[in-house]
Amino acid sequence: MDNDVTRLELRREYPDPIEDVWSALTESDRTARWIGPWTGEAGVGNTIALSMTAEEGSEPSHAVIRECDPPKRLVMDLQNKEEPTWRVELTLTPRGEGTVLDFVHLMPKTDWDTSDILKGWHFYLDRLGASLVGEPVPEWDGYTPPTLEA
Repeated sequence: MDNDVTRLELRREYPDPIEDVWSALTESDRTARWIGPWTGEAGVGNTIALSMTAEEGSEPSHAVIRECDPPKRLVMDLQNKEEPTWRVELTLTPRGEGTVLDFVHLMPKTDWDTSDILKGWHFYLDRLGASLVGEPVPEWDGYTPPTLEA
């Protein structure tokens, strides 16, 4: 493991089939329900623009697609203004009729409080889960993550 990299890991289980979870992670009309829509041409090596709609006043972030193996794995480098690039790895595994999502966030070591970043990813993964079952997605105000332990 690279000592200059911070690795954050989360695992979620969803009752939905892997193809449905994949669709919710990759189709713009579905991502719009929980994280925000994206524009651009999908494909390895291509850059898309992701508008994270729960981030007040945020401009679209650019994401370079590094790996795409439907419906099992998606890896992207998120490029944030004035911040280091963050790598996000999503790995899906079927479990019974449902799906396990292993979420990994890699970023250069910084002085940042990673508990805030973990809270943000818990928030988005909870929104994903709610969108999959057609429930209202959580709002940031008053949000409490299930745990901040990676």
